[in-house]
Amino acid sequence: MPTLARLYLRASTSEQDATRARAALEAFAAERGLTIAASYVENESGASLHRPELFRLLADSRPGDVLLIEQVDRLSRLTEADWRKLRAEMETRQVRVVAMDLPTSWMLATATDDGFTARMFAAVNGMMLDVLAAVARKDYEDRRRRQAEGQAKAKAAGLYKGRQEDTQRNAAIASMLAKGLSWSQVQAATGCSRATIAKIAKRAAATAKGTAA
Repeated sequence: MPTLARLYLRASTSEQDATRARAALEAFAAERGLTIAASYVENESGASLHRPELFRLLADSRPGDVLLIEQVDRLSRLTEADWRKLRAEMETRQVRVVAMDLPTSWMLATATDDGFTARMFAAVNGMMLDVLAAVARKDYEDRRRRQAEGQAKAKAAGLYKGRQEDTQRNAAIASMLAKGLSWSQVQAATGCSRATIAKIAKRAAATAKGTAA
């Protein structure tokens, strides 16, 4: 019976292409005789455990299935506590994690009848996953710290203006609200948050009040 692989493709934001690595993962699976059962794609932060598609993948998995990723940081930039929760879930499901950037995991893409060898590679791979997950988290925290320091320096110099407003999008939201569309309809059409809609609705109401006065 062929080994099933479940591809996990993640990007942090909706502006990034989460499917960028699909072709490389499919080629990797083909080279090792893996049958791709399904692909799971989402745009969520690797620093958060809120990843519906990843947990759907785990729920769909059967013991021995391969969770195939491009890089370990696609799976985790989690805190140590959250990473242990995710590791525990993967171990409970008996999923084998194989990452293209982790050669020690490649052996797990092929089933073996040698129980000792399988356990040895699983143990080595588990340790390497822990190390790379910790490195990915440190890289994430370092980048956030440098970003905060850069913003603080820019603010002190009077150069930092914060995130620029999307005036074209906000004008469209104001127009839709003026035409009587519901917040849910506006959200579905623009993909913005309800907090953004509330801010624009409040601004429009204040403008209308000022005009009337």
